[in-house]
Amino acid sequence: MPPLRTALLQSSGRPGSVDANLAALDEAAARAAAAGARLLVCPELFLTGYAIGDAVPELAEPADGPSARAIADLCVRHGLAVHYGYPERSGDAVFNAAQLIGPDGAPLANYRKTHLFGSFEEKWFTPGENPVVQAELDGVRVGLLICYDVEFPENVRAHALAGTELLLVPTALMHPFPFVAEAVVPVRAFESQLYIAYVNRAGREGEFDFTGLSCLAGPDGTVRARAGRGEELVVGEADPGLLAASRAANPYLQDRVPGLYGSLV
Repeated sequence: MPPLRTALLQSSGRPGSVDANLAALDEAAARAAAAGARLLVCPELFLTGYAIGDAVPELAEPADGPSARAIADLCVRHGLAVHYGYPERSGDAVFNAAQLIGPDGAPLANYRKTHLFGSFEEKWFTPGENPVVQAELDGVRVGLLICYDVEFPENVRAHALAGTELLLVPTALMHPFPFVAEAVVPVRAFESQLYIAYVNRAGREGEFDFTGLSCLAGPDGTVRARAGRGEELVVGEADPGLLAASRAANPYLQDRVPGLYGSLV
């Protein structure tokens, strides 16, 4: 099976302007497709911006809303899948969500962040309840988490045990936590034997100063692609062959003794 060429869009777009962010996504999808990517991953809440305060309810959309339809159209035009963060409205609740739409424009998976971070998220969002959401893309089993979720090893291990090969993690990592992107994410990829595409915002936005440093981390603990601190599109490959070889050489998943871990829950 060939590697899944994956583009990471490190950008904060234009907070508060869905139209501007859809235009930026269209332009990034064109560049990603030109680089041979089959998947474009965007940051947390890319559709609206992160630091939008009381505009969250106003800008929230259902999973099949107008922005989802616009993104489905650009997926078809550019021939690649897009994974984007957005505030999802469902009834009276609003979720910090991320959706994966396939190259044919079909929705493949929608995930709601389970571990909310800080007073801003706790005020505006309802936590999700489904810890493992997956989809198939070009023969690769793709899993979805959002930002703070990946900092809990149990979440990533649950994905590994469910067969996830490439874990997509849109994020809004801010100062003073750059070590999460630099150290925690590669360790998560190694200890659970999968790829992690960790895609951040960049620069100052309201009270937040985002660190950038998006990366594609491999199961051997190496970083296959790394962005700097500013706006950037980087491309890397999630190689199922390397993953299979790494899992054969690394016994972490086989050597687990689940009977000893009951106290963790």
